Amino acid sequence: MDYAKNILETIGNTPLVKINSLTKDLPCLVLAKYETFNPGNSTKDRMAVKMIEDAEADGRLKPGGTIIEGTSGNTGMGLALAAVVKGYKCVFVISDKQSKEKMDILRAVGAKVVVCPTNVEPTDPRSYYSVSKRLSEETPNSWYVNQYDNPSNAAAHYESTGPEIWKQTDGKVTHFVVGVGTGGTISGVGKYLKEKNPNIKIWGVDTYGSVFKKYHETGIFDENEIYPYITEGIGEDILPKNVNFSIIDGFTKVTDKDAAIYTQRLAKEEGFFLGNSAGSAIKGLLQLKEQFTKDDVVVVLFHDHGSRYVGKMFNDEWMRERGFIDDKKTTAEDLFKASTNQILVTVKTEELVMHAIERMKAFKISQIPVEDSTGFVGAIDEADLLRKFLENKEISEMPIKEVMSKPFPIVARNAPIDEISKLFTRDNNAVLVKLDDGKYQIITKSDIISVL
Repeated sequence: MDYAKNILETIGNTPLVKINSLTKDLPCLVLAKYETFNPGNSTKDRMAVKMIEDAEADGRLKPGGTIIEGTSGNTGMGLALAAVVKGYKCVFVISDKQSKEKMDILRAVGAKVVVCPTNVEPTDPRSYYSVSKRLSEETPNSWYVNQYDNPSNAAAHYESTGPEIWKQTDGKVTHFVVGVGTGGTISGVGKYLKEKNPNIKIWGVDTYGSVFKKYHETGIFDENEIYPYITEGIGEDILPKNVNFSIIDGFTKVTDKDAAIYTQRLAKEEGFFLGNSAGSAIKGLLQLKEQFTKDDVVVVLFHDHGSRYVGKMFNDEWMRERGFIDDKKTTAEDLFKASTNQILVTVKTEELVMHAIERMKAFKISQIPVEDSTGFVGAIDEADLLRKFLENKEISEMPIKEVMSKPFPIVARNAPIDEISKLFTRDNNAVLVKLDDGKYQIITKSDIISVL
C-alpha cells in the first residue's frame, strides 16, 4: 500500500506547469513551480516543518510548547498543520491588511490569531514584529519562530525546492523568478541552483513600498521608500537575515494594481487559481522580457492559493473600489454625484468682487460661474483673483464683469470622463454639467481626481 503516515509527509514534490497564454509573447519556455499542491496550499509548508524540526532537535521547542510567530498567513498555516500532528499550541500575530480568509483559515486549524495594525513602524510596540516577540517572552514554554531571521527557512528550500526544480528541468533551468518576503525561498533555491550552475539568473519580485530593490542596487536602506501597500506576502520594511542579496541578480517592482489584475488573469487565462503574490510574480516576469532568449527555461514560483483572496483580488467590487478595474464608463453625472458641492453657487456680473470672495469662503469653493440674464457669461477663479489682487489692491470694490474670465465649458450629463478631462487646462479649472431639468452642476479637477 502507498500512503503518507501523516499530512506532513505530503509536503513537497509539487509539479512544474507550463504557462501558455500570459507568456505567449516571450521567446522562452516559462514553467510555474506550483506550490499550492502542498497540504497547506503554500510553499511555506516546507520551511514551517523544517523550522519546527530543527527547533525540536536543539531543544528550543519542547513537548507541549506554544509556537508563536508573526505571519502574513501562509507560514502560520504550515506551522499550524505541523502543530496539529506534533501536539503543539499556536499563537499567530497577523497584520490587519491580510485577507479575512487567511485569519479564518488559521483559526480553523486551531490557532489563536492576534491582529495588529499594518501602518506602524516595525519597532512600534503595536507592530506584528513587536507583538510576536512580546508574546513569546510572556508565554511559558513558548518558542518564537522568527521566520525572517531563522536560517532553517532558507535551508528548507535549499534542501527541497531547489533540488526539485533542478531535477524537474533536467538541469536546463536558466532563470528563477520569485516574489521576495522573508527571503527564504529565493535565497535557498538560488543558492542550490547557483551551486549547480553559476550562470543561472535569480530574479526577485518586489513591491512599491518595500526596500529590497533599492537596497540591492545601492546598499542604501531608504526609509523614504517605505509606505503601506496592498500586495500580500512580498516586500518588507526591514531587511530579514534570510535575504541573501549576493545570490540575487536583480529585482523588479510591481504595483498593487498590476499584482491584483494579474492574479485575476492567471485564473481566467491559465486556470491558475492563485494568491496575490502570484500576480506580482507573473507581472514581474513579463517586465523582465528583455532578459530572456529562445533557449532559456524560466521557472517562476507561485506561493499560495486563491481561496485566501476570494474577498479581495477575486472580488470585483473590492477591485473596483481601489480603482484596479474600471468596467463602468464614468460620466459627468458620476462626477458631480461624488462631489461635496451639491449646490451650484453663482455670482452676477454687476456684483462686486468682494461678494464672490465671501461666497468662496462660505462654501469653501475655488471657482464660481458668472451669469447675467442671458445665462453664463464668465467665471471667477481664486488663482486669477489672487493674481489680479496683487496687481490692483482695489479689486474687491470692482464689479465682477471687469475681472471675470471666460465662462466654463458646458457638457451633457452623460459626457464621459475622458472627454471632460480634456477641457481642463491651465486657464480653465472647472466644467459645468447641464442637467435634464435645465439646471447646472459644476465639476472641478478635485472631483475628477476623487474618482480615479
